[in-house]
Amino acid sequence: MATNVTTTSNEPMEPSALAVFGGWFTSIHGYSSLTVCFFGIPTNLINITVLSRKDMRNPTNALLCWLAVADLLTMVPYVPFVIHFYCAFDPHDYSAEKFTFPWAVYMLFLINFVATTHTISNWLGVSLAVFRFVQLRSTTKGAVAKRRLYRTILKVIAGIYVCSCLVLVPNYMTNRIVEYTDVDTNKTSYFIEDIKLGTNDTKPIVLVNVLTYSILTKIVPCILMTVFSGSLLISLNLSGRQRRRRLSVTSHNIRRENKQAKTTRMLLVVIILFLVTEFPHGLLILISAVVPNFYHTVYSPLGDLMDLVALINNAINFLLYCIMSTQFRTKFLQMYFNKQASSKDKERTQLTTSLKTTFSAI
Repeated sequence: MATNVTTTSNEPMEPSALAVFGGWFTSIHGYSSLTVCFFGIPTNLINITVLSRKDMRNPTNALLCWLAVADLLTMVPYVPFVIHFYCAFDPHDYSAEKFTFPWAVYMLFLINFVATTHTISNWLGVSLAVFRFVQLRSTTKGAVAKRRLYRTILKVIAGIYVCSCLVLVPNYMTNRIVEYTDVDTNKTSYFIEDIKLGTNDTKPIVLVNVLTYSILTKIVPCILMTVFSGSLLISLNLSGRQRRRRLSVTSHNIRRENKQAKTTRMLLVVIILFLVTEFPHGLLILISAVVPNFYHTVYSPLGDLMDLVALINNAINFLLYCIMSTQFRTKFLQMYFNKQASSKDKERTQLTTSLKTTFSAI
């Protein structure tokens, strides 16, 4: 996660239009981020409680549930950070009272922790795309096969969480805290060291870590999601044509295939949001590592904007599920408002339950 307060530059430059925009956006970033977090934290808790219900357990929901866990872990530690650095103090203030050692440690923790949760989210997004692609082509049926698939998905999720932490260990070691003492006030401030991306002073190990981070945690997952999402779109189009050609198809099969297509479309929206959020971020990191001054002139002014977009992506899934999934919406209303489903929703939910042996859906 990018943040404009982690590095400083001593070069006196005429502010560009992008720098002016970055300064303005920084001034509104604090309360904008808090608004998103105060919405996203409770809604992700709702996602977890609904999707983890015994009658809602299936491979797709397991992936979405642990995706909500990663999103929740991203937003919770961001709240105290943004309150301190953007709300309690002026965002452009670099005083010793603001940049104390404990808060510098917390900032360092947040940078590494959020990088990990974003990596987990991205690879869970890849798993969603791959799983749905394989599922649409699978002819395996039966309760035993379904339980075996569910256990496999749980192992995949655990592997993603563990491997994301291990892969980023070198990245954790890249950043460190440095101190700066003001000779006029004799007060010491603590900052995250400028890693000098895109300059001749960039350390080789830092460059390797940044390139690895941008490629393995951003670019590659986005490419895989693009490939499998395109395959899913082609499958949806082919299924629609085949369905229209079959004059003898039963009403039961039509409704089953419509539900399956609706679930796939919802997952595609979730994946596309990943691509819109993460691919530009990964591309900017990659360019920052190889193009001189790109980090300070382009990436840094856009840091707060990218943070907010990422937070919105973490918070929006609840709305998607409510809008696009009858079963999720029905279960949510029953759990939190004790509201019974309408006859139409009941019929749809019963149909979904009866078809769980042939496909997994929300």
